[in-house]
Amino acid sequence: MRHLLATSALALPIALSLAVVVPADARAQDAPKQGGEMIVTYKDDVSTLDPAIGYDWQNWSMIKSLFDGLMDYVPGTTDLVPDLAQGYEISDDGKTFTFQLRDGVKFHNGRTLVAGDVKYSIERAVRPETQSPGAGFFNMIEGFDDVQAGKAKALSGIEAPDDKTVVFHLSRPDATFLHVLALNFAHAVPKEAVEAEGADFGKKPVGTGAFRLAEWTLGQRLVFERNPDYYKKDRPRLDRITFEIGQEPLVALLRLQRGEVDILGDPIPSAKFLEVRNDPEWGDNIVEGGQLQTGYVTMNVNVPPFDDLKVRQAVNFAINKDRIVRILNGRAVPANQPLPPAMPGYAKGYEGYAFDPEKAKALLKEAGTEGGVKTELLAMNTEPNPRIAQAIQQDLAAVGIDAQLRPLAQANVIAAGGEPKGAPMIWSGGMAWIADFPDPSNFYGPILGCAGAVPGGWNWAWYCNKNLDAKAAKADAMVGDDQKQARLDLWQEVFLDVMKDAPWAPVFNEQRFTMKSDRMVGPDAIFVDPVHIPVNYDEVGVNDAQ
Repeated sequence: MRHLLATSALALPIALSLAVVVPADARAQDAPKQGGEMIVTYKDDVSTLDPAIGYDWQNWSMIKSLFDGLMDYVPGTTDLVPDLAQGYEISDDGKTFTFQLRDGVKFHNGRTLVAGDVKYSIERAVRPETQSPGAGFFNMIEGFDDVQAGKAKALSGIEAPDDKTVVFHLSRPDATFLHVLALNFAHAVPKEAVEAEGADFGKKPVGTGAFRLAEWTLGQRLVFERNPDYYKKDRPRLDRITFEIGQEPLVALLRLQRGEVDILGDPIPSAKFLEVRNDPEWGDNIVEGGQLQTGYVTMNVNVPPFDDLKVRQAVNFAINKDRIVRILNGRAVPANQPLPPAMPGYAKGYEGYAFDPEKAKALLKEAGTEGGVKTELLAMNTEPNPRIAQAIQQDLAAVGIDAQLRPLAQANVIAAGGEPKGAPMIWSGGMAWIADFPDPSNFYGPILGCAGAVPGGWNWAWYCNKNLDAKAAKADAMVGDDQKQARLDLWQEVFLDVMKDAPWAPVFNEQRFTMKSDRMVGPDAIFVDPVHIPVNYDEVGVNDAQ
């Protein structure tokens, strides 16, 4: 997923409990209670609540509260668990997945969920007329190409032999498939409601989720109310959520401090962040957590001077990441590898390239660049990205690399990166990568693999290591739960080999922050959930419900 910077893995444990563990030292009176309401603010309206179409950070968690899929994640973690499914089996060859649906699941219109609904929902997402941005995620299901080409309406690789069984046949083993089934694009919808509402289904959604839509006044508010038929009888915790639209973040912050708002949907305004964080009255209301994001500098390995490994390594040693984090008021942590720390497969003991200007100068001398290096650095022209790019420019100048800074509109940077020789260097901020799902493969194929090094692609380094591609393919064919750790070890090896080739200079991993009122309680992980962006609404609760 391309990510607008907010600051201006396969894990296969089959744990069946979705309970969030409250820290032992939490006071009893601060434990979330059942019932109550809360108010969340957003500046911009939501574009759609159709799970086949919605694909941005604002509507992801809203859609998740209205709909369910076969798989989901333990709240606050990246651990996969069955959701609409009560269990599943994987064939020995890793190409057939059989799911058994759980009992007692109903759509908001009162109809019981059946296997045919799952089949219909995924086929709907794949059909070209739906124009789903998630269609490509299902490319491993047999029959995908025919449906995409309009030659068929149904995926030959999905069967519903009875109302409780869904069988998927894949064209290849793919260990990411369970993650794909947890994406909103695979969430179940009732065919009769979709056909009745047509293009308006995104404004009149019907799902199986913990909440149902009670009101949507465009440009003003959305109201979610508790689904009394939800199969998890102790969820959601709240009876009602009101999303107030059109609230400037600064105004929303002031309203939260007056007790009129419970959660800031948008980031804390940059101008007020340090003030609020250092305020003894409000600092404890800020919640921080890691997210699956990395900001990085790409170097086009096919364009001088970055066709020389030593020059690329010199860039890695030259950048002062701590200084850049300070530019962000501490809203990030320095990065040392492509994977963010919260991603399964992250190499915890790896130190990467330390800030060492003298080492950078020595490498440039070894590369025969005593006369200096001239190049260009492209960056998105929206703050804070120009300031970050200027800091990188200064660091490079200090070691003998003269990088002309070219701040451009986001679309122009993306276009240049997608041209074989369109951009020697790009600062990815404002377009940095945030994972579609918590698996290391999503941080490789699109942005570091050979398949992404194509015109219009997102591999702006134009890095293509076929040996690593082969390792990546081997890792994604390791489907069984007994291969989980071996698969993550192989992925870790892939990314550490990438760092040896240095097509990137990883700079920081953005942290996610939100601010909550004193009423909102529960483990912090549900307020900065790594998957249910930005808040896991099913899990949040209040301490003053009656």
